[in-house]
Formats: sequence, C-alpha cells, structure tokens
Amino acid sequence: MHNPNDQELSFIEHLVELRSRLLKACAAVIVILLLLLPFARKLYALLAEPLTAVLPEGSSMIAIDVASPFLTPFKLALLMALILAIPFVLYQLWAFVAPALYREEKRLARPLLYTSVVLFYAGCAFAYFVVFPLVFGFFTRVAPEGVTVMTDISKYLDFVITLFLAFGITFEVPIATIILVATGMVSIEKLKKARAYVLVGAFALGMLLTPPDIISQTLLALPMWALFEVGLLMARILLPHRLKAAGDDGEQPADQATS
Repeated sequence: MHNPNDQELSFIEHLVELRSRLLKACAAVIVILLLLLPFARKLYALLAEPLTAVLPEGSSMIAIDVASPFLTPFKLALLMALILAIPFVLYQLWAFVAPALYREEKRLARPLLYTSVVLFYAGCAFAYFVVFPLVFGFFTRVAPEGVTVMTDISKYLDFVITLFLAFGITFEVPIATIILVATGMVSIEKLKKARAYVLVGAFALGMLLTPPDIISQTLLALPMWALFEVGLLMARILLPHRLKAAGDDGEQPADQATS
C-alpha cells in the first residue's frame, strides 16, 4: 500500500516548485540590493581603499563616462547583493534537489555545500586584504616618470570583480577534488602522482585569470596548489572507501601475476 505522502511529484509540480525556489532566490537578491543601495557610495569607497591608499599624492580616481558616478556604485551594490545572497540561493537549490538524493549522497553533499560558500568568501577576502594591496602598490610604483596614475572608477570595478571571481573560484579547489574522487572519475593515488602537473597548471591558470604581473599570478597559483593538497587530505578522511578500493585495485594485478 502506497503512502500518499511518498508519491513522486509530477513533472508540472516539479516545475512549479522550481519556479517558487527561483522566485524566492530572486526576491532575496532584490531585498539585499534595496538595503545596500543607500550605502553604495560608501561601499565603493571601501572597495577602492586598497588603491587609493597607494596612489601618489595629488592623484585620485576619475569617472570618464557621464553616468559612471551613479552606475558604478549601483553595479557594486548589485554584485554585493548577489554575493551575500549566495547562502540563501544555495539553500533553495538544496531544498529542491535534496529529496532526490540518497542518504549517503546527502551526508556528503551537505558539508560540501556549506564549505563551498565559506571557501568562496575566503577567496574574496584573501584577494581584498592580501592581493589588492600588493598588486596596486606594484602598479603605482612602476608607472613611468611623469605619468600621473588616475584610474577610472568603472575600469577599477571591472578589474576587481575579475580578481574576486578568480580567487573565489580558486578557493573551491578542495571541493572539486573531493567531487572528482567521490564520483570515481579519478583516484586519490592518481591525483597524488599528478602533483607536479597541478602546480604547473596552477601557474598557467594564474597567468590567464590575473593581470600580467608575477605577484598576482603567484598569489593565485600557490593557494591553488595548497588547496589541492587540502582537498586530497579531506578526500582521504571523507572517502576512505575510495582509498581502500584504489588499494585493492592496485593489489589485484600483483596477485594475478603471482598465480
């Protein structure tokens, strides 16, 4: 006898629920945006502090486009709303997907979801407090003699958004490592043997995702490599059966050769 509460939702009901989740996520972004708009100018001043702190005396930031003084702080407020709403958006996604997952999948996915949010915020914080002062200090020091550094506020925002996303995504490397091992796409032992290639790949990505200076490239590549090692360690702790399975696979050919 089937319990009515355990009946599967129809396709239309799934779409209705998905629409409801998306509307809630959008509403959260809009509410946070409305709360941040009165402080948009102060938020931009705070964002620009790593640059303005190292500008030469007499230099300042400028707005080239007529609408930039309004649109740039608004764009920043919208970006901040999206970032701050990430936990709620992911919760809505989790609430929609979780009923279809097995118990073991839920046990693994829930901490990964929480950790991914924390790591993304940590990557953005690392970019703001560590990378920005070093990069902007380097850029202002290497300006040719007689050149006054006057950065456009819109160009600056685009630049820092790129770095925020680059470092935020880079700090997700442990999550990606654990998912690769959990899905069986690659074993822990193979990842350990690929350390040298990961380090080279980290510097290659640093070259592509960051400005053309060795400081930001190194500051992206080294944390990426360190977080890869953290991902390997966490995979060994969270997925011991994968490690055991890899060990059994490695022993099988030797046994067959002996026989």
